[in-house]
Amino acid sequence: MKCRPGCGACCIAPSISSPIPGMPDGKPAGVRCIQLDEQERCKIFGQPERPAVCGSLRPDPELCGENREQAMRWLGYVEQITKPGS
Repeated sequence: MKCRPGCGACCIAPSISSPIPGMPDGKPAGVRCIQLDEQERCKIFGQPERPAVCGSLRPDPELCGENREQAMRWLGYVEQITKPGS
């Protein structure tokens, strides 16, 4: 499966605790990554400064669902059940 054009759910829904260029403290869940462009594509894809967690999020029917809304819901749910204290 390839990334769905215009989605960007994996760059918005999950939190990222490692530094991102322009976001030295990472980003909270539900916040748009500063590296996400107007077409919902990663500006640092394939670059060494891209956080490892970002590279671990691969397009998958279970993760992405049938549309962006399903992907946002699923990733939000996974974020919620995996955060410390859950």
